[in-house]
Amino acid sequence: MVGRISMATRSELIEAITERYKVARREDKCRILDEFVAVTGYHRKHAIRALNRREKKSLASKRHSALYGEDVREALIVLWEASERLCSKRLRPMIPVLLPALERHGRLQLDGKLCSKLL
Repeated sequence: MVGRISMATRSELIEAITERYKVARREDKCRILDEFVAVTGYHRKHAIRALNRREKKSLASKRHSALYGEDVREALIVLWEASERLCSKRLRPMIPVLLPALERHGRLQLDGKLCSKLL
């Protein structure tokens, strides 16, 4: 190893050599790999993996439209607080029990459409 090179320099070197390495014949790949290992200090197997690595496709984040409005969210918060902040897995089966109880005691007033969304 000639000296320590920065990670950014190594990344640039990988980008520069990758295309040449992928199209080279077997004998040329061996020579390119020897040079790359000498410069970067990588182990031979790691260098092979680095040069053969596929480009990462940038995945565009998928934004889903909101299924429920702010009114449903507020009602869920009231239910969640009444259940002493249970996790969603345990809160979901309790909603049919909690909803009538909270309406009966005046802590929650919901119309039929909103009630059906919660259930």
